[in-house]
Amino acid sequence: MLRLTIRTRLTLTYSALVTGCAVALAAAVYLFMRYVPVYQIEAAERVVVPASPIGGVSAPRERLPDAIAIYDSSDFLDTLLLASAGALVLLISTGVLAAWLVSGRIVKPLAVINAAATRAATGTLDHRVALPGPRDEIRDLSDTFDRMLASLERAFAAHRRFAANASHELTTPLATTKTMLDVALDDPATDAGAFRRLAERLREVNRANIETVNALLDLANAQSGSLTRTEIDLCALIGDVVTGLMPEATAAGITLIGPAPDRDASPAALGDPILLRQAVSNLVRNAVRHNHPGGHAVVQLHATRVTVTNTGPVIPRAVVGTLVEPFVRGGGRTLTRDSGHGLGLAIVAAVATAHDATLTLHPNPTGGLTVHLTLPEACRDARRSPVHRTS
Repeated sequence: MLRLTIRTRLTLTYSALVTGCAVALAAAVYLFMRYVPVYQIEAAERVVVPASPIGGVSAPRERLPDAIAIYDSSDFLDTLLLASAGALVLLISTGVLAAWLVSGRIVKPLAVINAAATRAATGTLDHRVALPGPRDEIRDLSDTFDRMLASLERAFAAHRRFAANASHELTTPLATTKTMLDVALDDPATDAGAFRRLAERLREVNRANIETVNALLDLANAQSGSLTRTEIDLCALIGDVVTGLMPEATAAGITLIGPAPDRDASPAALGDPILLRQAVSNLVRNAVRHNHPGGHAVVQLHATRVTVTNTGPVIPRAVVGTLVEPFVRGGGRTLTRDSGHGLGLAIVAAVATAHDATLTLHPNPTGGLTVHLTLPEACRDARRSPVHRTS
């Protein structure tokens, strides 16, 4: 099957349109001039001029005038038809050439976009079309394509960082386990007490590995987009989370303050109760773990906006945006097993995206972080789906 390019199809379309219009116009003019006017054309007189004298006597010679001679209406119509045919050929030729040039100019940006798409298909995502020119549909397509490339570039970069960090997080404890086992097996003086201490250390490493894997599963569940939307009492949910983390905060010397229990003034949020509990729990747990002895962590609730503020090390503003990426911890934080696996805020960000919520992070001037999680209200979205009250 013959494959025609867009430029060829546009040229043929424009040429057919010009040809059709020109033929219709010429036919209309010819038919009008043939049947509408009444011609009263007198026969043209022949012009006779004397020839060169021969023997002193001039012989008459017939000479036609320089212009086209029309003797009757048939001559006029024939002349009109001939002139129309010539003009038609000129118009069609000019139209085809103009159509070819104009269509080439129109599809040229598409060729540029196609070249960028071809480069992107090979993995080159840093190239941008950056199409100049007027704001038209093709320019909008170019800008949208550039935004898509930028988004893909960020996503692939985050994926590479995630793969590298996940490999490190999972490989390091495995290597530690192997080292401890090798040391114990190579030491002939290892007794039952040493083996018991080794088993306890291995159990702790294994617990940390399980937490990391469970956090990865939580992140995958949050990113799956599968939600059970119900009405949630945020005040009760936050109260349960704060109560559950109070022993850890007390043991770490952190003052944990929750919101005042005022359920009547607390509007219901719409979302998945399991995922939202996980998100709030991660926020409060981060505020406790990434802190310093004698510090505090405050949880506030304003309508459906959850605010968690904590003291702690100063976090550079330049790295705040990366804290929602998996396995990324803020500058100055202690990188111990008790300080977390670096997936807490990544899970919160995924939950916020799944709920059409907003998550903002602000570093405190004196240290620590302030996090705002604003959820959609149930009353605003009640018409979207039937909901049930959940505490």
